[in-house]
Amino acid sequence: MESMLDTPLQSLYQKQLTMLRLQAVNKFKVESQSPGTSDAMSSADDFFVNSAEAATRPGGDWSYATERKSLQSHMSDLSLSNKRFSDAALKHSTDSSTAMQFLQHQQQTIQQLQMQMYGQSSPWNAGFAFRLPETNINLQGNYQQGRGNFVLSCVPDEYAAMLGPNGFTNGVGPGNLGLSVNLSL
Repeated sequence: MESMLDTPLQSLYQKQLTMLRLQAVNKFKVESQSPGTSDAMSSADDFFVNSAEAATRPGGDWSYATERKSLQSHMSDLSLSNKRFSDAALKHSTDSSTAMQFLQHQQQTIQQLQMQMYGQSSPWNAGFAFRLPETNINLQGNYQQGRGNFVLSCVPDEYAAMLGPNGFTNGVGPGNLGLSVNLSL
């Protein structure tokens, strides 16, 4: 009678061990998010052993050693892949930091060369734009780092038909004049 009941119960026992192993892996994943992966591994292993001991039939030949070994192997693999991922993230961060330092050094070198070629640059930056009323002529100018630019262009006003025959204003107004001043000290 005992052997007749033992076979289906042992099958249920194996299913229960599989579920306990999955619970232990989930416990390991949650606990390994915080520092101390070895503590998470031993905690998950203790959980599995205690639960498996409680489910094991006393005096029988049931064993959970294979499932425990599989659990430990799986947790070691997860721990190793997490370590590789964090190492790769750290290397990427270090590489990015090194590249940023290089670019900052290059930018400083370019600024020094510009100062040698053009002298001390002015802290003033200014720009303006003006469209002559009822024409397609657009005037733009800017002053930046001690140099000035002036641009005269002919730009068709595609929206003139929407504004009516005289537009919104007659003459120079806020819609026809733009001024930008940027002061860096």
